[in-house]
Amino acid sequence: MVVSYKCPQCGAPMMFDPESGKLSCDHCGCVTTVEELEQNPKEDVAFTSAPGSSLSSTKDSFKVYRCKNCGAEMLTDENTTATVCVFCGTPGLMEDRLSGENRPTLVIPFKLTRQQAIESFREWSKGVFLTPRNFLAASTMEKLTGVYVPFWLHDYDTHIRLDAHCTRTRHRRAGDTEYIYTDHYNVLRDMDVAYSRIPTDASEKMEDSTMELLEPYDYSELVRFEMPYLSGFLSERYTYTADEMEGRARNRARQFAETTARGSISGYESTNIVNQQISFRKLNEEYVLLPVWMLNYRFQGEDHLLAINGQTGKRVGTLPVDKGRARSIFWGIGAAVFVGASLLMALL
Repeated sequence: MVVSYKCPQCGAPMMFDPESGKLSCDHCGCVTTVEELEQNPKEDVAFTSAPGSSLSSTKDSFKVYRCKNCGAEMLTDENTTATVCVFCGTPGLMEDRLSGENRPTLVIPFKLTRQQAIESFREWSKGVFLTPRNFLAASTMEKLTGVYVPFWLHDYDTHIRLDAHCTRTRHRRAGDTEYIYTDHYNVLRDMDVAYSRIPTDASEKMEDSTMELLEPYDYSELVRFEMPYLSGFLSERYTYTADEMEGRARNRARQFAETTARGSISGYESTNIVNQQISFRKLNEEYVLLPVWMLNYRFQGEDHLLAINGQTGKRVGTLPVDKGRARSIFWGIGAAVFVGASLLMALL
């Protein structure tokens, strides 16, 4: 069933408001907390299956839903857990895809509002002189989407043993002669290090490098998952299980352990790692949703993915550059220099 949370006063859809951390009604201004709504939830069917709605392709299974509010049809894939009608804004939560093993344990709710995300893009574009003029147009900002991205958080106990050969030089002068001594050291590090909540994004749609650059999230603000947090946003369920992501999580734990152990060796002029052994013990994993504002922008035949951490405001991506404007400015500067040089030569 696809459900929507209704305002207890006027029946309009309730949306999660990142600024207040509560659900609000744009129609009458009613505000309620997630906890209050869960105690006495006002749910209603938001979308109904459209006739002939079973679609399939070589990769994904799709389903067509008809919005109960405006009658528009929307296409969702099998991993969509929360969506919004693009015509009337009615939110819809796929309840059956948010239950059992598909139900997240924790969530970091959005803290950055849509308007704050837009202002962040405006500030960002100020630092790029040749950003396309229409980049901040309303039609572009309409594509800005708030998405809850599925992640696994992994806990490991890590043991690392590191053997290194290090050197340090000493200088001594006797008369006109300088003596240089090289001291050699065998350095051992044998460390037990615990790492908690190592993140791996579990969606095949998201670029791993982009998701990693959006880190860190403040995990102290993780709260118990409740469906109302998703109201008004898009959300995906995981496409990779925790076991499938364990290799990547271990690689990250390995990198952290190596950095920790090597960083503890200091005060030498050279350090050469002779031997290194790392072992892991998996403790736990949690399925969580983390907030991301995303903007896909196509300009001059190139696709640009820009993302903002929906909790901290950290920005990731490369802003587009108007190559036509760049060429115009280049030739304009060149022409001005040529005219200036010609006038100078004439005066001479």
